[in-house]
Amino acid sequence: MKIAFIGGGNMAAALIGGLAGKVAAAEDIHVVDLNADALQALKDKFGVATAQSIDGAIANVDVVVLAVKPQQMREVVASLKPFIGAQLIVSIAAGIRMVDLSRWLDGHQAIVRAMPNTPALIGKGISGVVPHAQVSTLQRAQADSILKAVGETLWLDSEEKLDAVTAVSGSGPAYVFYFLEAMEQAAAQLGLSPEDGLQLAKATFAGATELARRSEESVATLRERVTSKGGTTYAALTSLEQSGVKGAIVQALQAAAHRSKELGDEFGKA
Repeated sequence: MKIAFIGGGNMAAALIGGLAGKVAAAEDIHVVDLNADALQALKDKFGVATAQSIDGAIANVDVVVLAVKPQQMREVVASLKPFIGAQLIVSIAAGIRMVDLSRWLDGHQAIVRAMPNTPALIGKGISGVVPHAQVSTLQRAQADSILKAVGETLWLDSEEKLDAVTAVSGSGPAYVFYFLEAMEQAAAQLGLSPEDGLQLAKATFAGATELARRSEESVATLRERVTSKGGTTYAALTSLEQSGVKGAIVQALQAAAHRSKELGDEFGKA
């Protein structure tokens, strides 16, 4: 499989790292980015082909991965259009809808939208994925193999659900980091060093998450099992509930999903 990446940022680099020499030969991966330093780093690390502008090499690939920011997408697709034939287009940009990509590409319908997240940088990501109705079984498998190179895939039955995926898992790592920051701060106030506090918090998150993954019980049941009435955990969770933390988290995810939809409205109009 020959793959072109339009954009050579962190997420593209993560995908390339998972693909090169495994799913695709390094020489069959072509990366386009304006940043010469970023391209050189990718070339040195993975042995991929690079270019600072979209050129005829794109016409010879099987899959084009659009890894640019939503506000750059319209201009990038305009440059890409002359070289698009039967290739599969995989977009990992937040908000940009398939109908707009198809319109910008004169009706091209071999399109898959995906929303990966930053744990892909260590091969532990998860991507919500939705295909255009005209995507073939082979093309779906190609998209799946690309995204599974850096973690799990969750295929969806409607594009509208990608806004929710963006809110839950796309932006989700930042919520975890935010909570870790708070635990580190609290640990310091309780007399631990910031380093010890962060070590404890990281290990607790990792262990609790792995326990939830392996357990057949609901997360609510797991929570209840470690919450004895009158105990320390009960005191902490009661404080969280009284502060409206759960409601604030729900509102935060709703805000993220709303912003994802806004991005599509804002940058898909052109």
